[in-house]
Amino acid sequence: MSCGPADVTRITIYSRPGCHLCEEMKAVVARVGRTVPVVVVEIDISTDAALEAQYGLEIPVLMIDGKKAAKYRVGEDELRRILNARLGSGGFT
Repeated sequence: MSCGPADVTRITIYSRPGCHLCEEMKAVVARVGRTVPVVVVEIDISTDAALEAQYGLEIPVLMIDGKKAAKYRVGEDELRRILNARLGSGGFT
């Protein structure tokens, strides 16, 4: 079974090197990404002053299709619930 572009959710994680919460969130997203069709983009805010000013105190920030979905922490079950709500489907398990 293949997924078309409309079936893939874009997840963006704003983070910076050395952030343990960022590493935890990336691991959660990676685990969920094994069973849910997602494209993950990681953005290092430390390389951009504007992003540092915008997200510096909130990282990690998880965006789903351009909308803020979580900051600091997200669990696997919570992320699946968020993705399922976005898709309006019976869901992923």
